[in-house]
Amino acid sequence: MSSPRVIVQVAIAGAQILGKAFLAAGRQAVANAKHRSGAAEEAAGVQGTADSLTQTHRLTLDEAHLILNAKRGDPLPQILKNYEVLFKANSPPEAPTAQATAAAGARRKGAAQRYHSHYIQSKVVRAKERIEAEFEIQQEAENAQRAGEQPADSTTTPPPPNPPPSS
Repeated sequence: MSSPRVIVQVAIAGAQILGKAFLAAGRQAVANAKHRSGAAEEAAGVQGTADSLTQTHRLTLDEAHLILNAKRGDPLPQILKNYEVLFKANSPPEAPTAQATAAAGARRKGAAQRYHSHYIQSKVVRAKERIEAEFEIQQEAENAQRAGEQPADSTTTPPPPNPPPSS
């Protein structure tokens, strides 16, 4: 056998092996995708695809609470207070006036410069929006429940009055 012919045969055999391996890997990936369609959402704390708020805001409720340093049961005013602190801490510094610049220059020769992060600030805003949306849905559910109970109570007839006692 000539050497070029052996090299070509080895190259063809290698290409066939690699082709079959890639085909099998592709089939396995498709099978895994079908089997575990909701695995990513489940890992993120989302129940299937029914949680439209998480899909809309691209943030789970737990992530929003972590970002705003709040617990699940905290009242909305406390969460908004945390939001204000974090938003202000990550906002750009205000433009100083000429008089304030001269006074601050004398005081702060070695003071650290205040930095801001637009990325963190936007995450804080998105977390606040997600928590507010959750509170709105809870309020709507409570209002609907109250509205559902009131007509049921008003349609029932009151009990007859007690007869006067006879002696």
